Amino acid sequence: MFSHLSESTLQIVSMVVIAVFAVTVIMVRLQAAKKPTSVRKIIIPPLGMSTGYLMFIFPFMRISWTYGIIAFGVGLLFSIPLIISSHMEVSDGQVYLKRSPAFIVVLLVLLIVRLGLHSYIEKYVTIPQTGAVFFILAFGMLLPWRIAMYLRYKSFTAATASLAR
Repeated sequence: MFSHLSESTLQIVSMVVIAVFAVTVIMVRLQAAKKPTSVRKIIIPPLGMSTGYLMFIFPFMRISWTYGIIAFGVGLLFSIPLIISSHMEVSDGQVYLKRSPAFIVVLLVLLIVRLGLHSYIEKYVTIPQTGAVFFILAFGMLLPWRIAMYLRYKSFTAATASLAR
């Protein structure tokens, strides 16, 4: 499909796509802070993203277990600043994600680190496999972050319910 494109062109295109998605995520997160959150809004992204593991049906996407475990572990490390910089607040009896300048800075720093790692990793695996590695890394980042958000949401709603009594 892309056989007429050089590998360097594909790398540049993939980096641009990653940057566009990252900016989109930042914009969506900023918009989400304007509306109350819910369990559904918290758990749908990791559930929806988990369908991406179907990519491993195709042999050219498969990576070694070692790469997968390392990518997930790096994602877990990257989730820590996201968890720390994500806050919630109760307003009018509803839970909102609180806008945090630190959150945007964390996402931008993670984007820069990820782009740097992307160039390095592409030297050792094919472009589709690089996509698979970064998908696992992203899922490793998203899952613990959303679990932490869910637990915070539950504690906020429990506290709000006990105050209403």
